[in-house]
Amino acid sequence: MLKYETLSKTLSEQIEYEKQTGTFARIGFDNRRAVRRSEVRTDTSSVWRPTFVHDIDKIMHCPYYNRYTDKTQVFSLIKNDDITRRSLHVQLVSRIARTIGNALNLNLDLIEAIALGHDIGHPPFAHTGEHYLDELYFAHTSRHFYHNIHSVRVLDRIFPLNISLQTLAGIASHNGEQELEEYRPVPLGSFEEFDRMIERCYEDRLYAAKILPSTLEGSVVRIADIIAYLGKDRQDAARVKIVEEDAFVNEDIGSINAELINNLVVNIIENSYGKPYIKLDRRHFKALQASKRDNYSKIYDSAATRAKLDLTAKPMMAAIYGQMLEDLVKGNRYSPIFTHHLDCVDKVHYKRTTPYTDEDPNQIVVDYIAGMTENYFIELHRYLFPQSELKVNFLGYFDDPSPANTEK
Repeated sequence: MLKYETLSKTLSEQIEYEKQTGTFARIGFDNRRAVRRSEVRTDTSSVWRPTFVHDIDKIMHCPYYNRYTDKTQVFSLIKNDDITRRSLHVQLVSRIARTIGNALNLNLDLIEAIALGHDIGHPPFAHTGEHYLDELYFAHTSRHFYHNIHSVRVLDRIFPLNISLQTLAGIASHNGEQELEEYRPVPLGSFEEFDRMIERCYEDRLYAAKILPSTLEGSVVRIADIIAYLGKDRQDAARVKIVEEDAFVNEDIGSINAELINNLVVNIIENSYGKPYIKLDRRHFKALQASKRDNYSKIYDSAATRAKLDLTAKPMMAAIYGQMLEDLVKGNRYSPIFTHHLDCVDKVHYKRTTPYTDEDPNQIVVDYIAGMTENYFIELHRYLFPQSELKVNFLGYFDDPSPANTEK
């Protein structure tokens, strides 16, 4: 029996009345308070292109935005057009977050900017690839790699797009693996404070998971990130026959995607309307945690998945890292790290305080690898090491799905 909750009659009538009478509580972030690194005339807010619309446009036209299409959301190495890629995931996060934000009268443009940019720094092979890249980067530099922090780097350093502090802070704090019952924004006062926070993430392994959103809009995107993948990953798992359609119990908040989205969104609105925080009640929060645990036990913690990638993608990434670092240090301008990365990134129209080529070589290599799609990664390894026995095999449309790869 499907279960769809609805807003209470009292709150529904209150919202409707306040909208009609113009007394709707305005608690969203004020465009006039947006902060950028540089005051640029073309970034000035206007009636037809408000502050955070500039950020949305910059993110969507960033060269790395295209790469969402071929980056794994959960299920790597499967040829199936019905399986979610990051391109769809960020749209789902945006849609869910905007639904909540609209009901709460938040800044929808800021929500969309954070949502569309939040995973732009994700490396190939999802969170498993993130773990591999973190190991390599730490071994060479004693610094860490996190996709949320790298998403900020993509939009602020690799491509200095003059994105607002509020959008970048929302992206940095989006960690979808750390759910909270209540999100109370911790405002950021300046880019100096933000830069110190980001630098600490590279040095402290645990700190990146502790960053809290600085706005209600960032808080909404963070919880929407979880809502967006919780049920969708179950749909995808059933499509590739990792689990059966009825593998998940009918919890308090439901078990299928539509129920989960509806019931969590309704509860957030019910408990957050007019408040300076974003909140789930205790019952829904506990059910959300239980649903996540269920996903991990049935989908994400597949030993077979990690084992296959550990034997193939992990050594491939180490080989690519080593070769690209050597080519960069030696100045081999025929190497792909020059022709496919540096020559594309270090353009004169990006206004930089220092040339991108002055960055630490290990950081440049990490930037290159993190920006790769999975198909490009595999092709690059084949190009660099044509005699290598390492191969990544995709599960085809007509192959037996039982050995499918899954990860989170």
